[in-house]
Amino acid sequence: MRTPSRRRRMLGVPLLVTALLAGACGDDGENDGGGDAGPGPGATSAAPAPTAATSASQSSGGRVTIPKSAFADLPPELRKSDAQPMEVTDALPGLCDQEFRSGGRSVTASAAMMSAYKQPKDPPENVPYGTLHQTVFAFEGTGAADYLRRVRGAVADCRSFQASGGTVTVRSQPMAGTGDEALLVTVSRPATGLDGSPAEGRTTSQILVIRVADAVTVVHDQGWEGTSNDPGLADDVARAAVRGLDSWQR
Repeated sequence: MRTPSRRRRMLGVPLLVTALLAGACGDDGENDGGGDAGPGPGATSAAPAPTAATSASQSSGGRVTIPKSAFADLPPELRKSDAQPMEVTDALPGLCDQEFRSGGRSVTASAAMMSAYKQPKDPPENVPYGTLHQTVFAFEGTGAADYLRRVRGAVADCRSFQASGGTVTVRSQPMAGTGDEALLVTVSRPATGLDGSPAEGRTTSQILVIRVADAVTVVHDQGWEGTSNDPGLADDVARAAVRGLDSWQR
């Protein structure tokens, strides 16, 4: 059985995507389950619209809001659907453990969005090429740099693990010139069919972790319905993510 084809018609896909994307993060959207200590008492989640965004430091007693404009906005030739809110706990990937959870009270806000992307020359009737699950964390103090340091160490310790279907391998490398610092994680796992049965070969997905000032974004790039993502798009996704954080943090 081969890896699923990407050229299925879009029948039923709008309903599926609507179901996946419906609903904004509520008051619990900032809790990523990353430890006993949750976000600070002034934390909040994503603003429903870019123009509604405000930002105030936790030490000033104000609320920290993450605007929609802080998220990656892909170029039109790659954009299959507009980004929609999702739960942070659903957006963050997991490998050997909870490597990407924030933990600690240095987090002042968090929010997540999901979008679908395509290849530039894909026909309109094609299903998406892949999906981006993106989380943005706002930190205070040295929290952002501390988070990157912890994630880098945790991923380095997770070289492989067992999952249904076989061994999953994990490789990480720095992304030079991306934000203030960045990490690219490539995950390879045995391929499966739509029904979860084993298929030929392996599939890949990638996780980008990027810091800009006091904010960090985690972007989980996955192929559509169990297929591989396109590693060649990592730089495009990273640039879009940095532009979003820059527009908010700089």
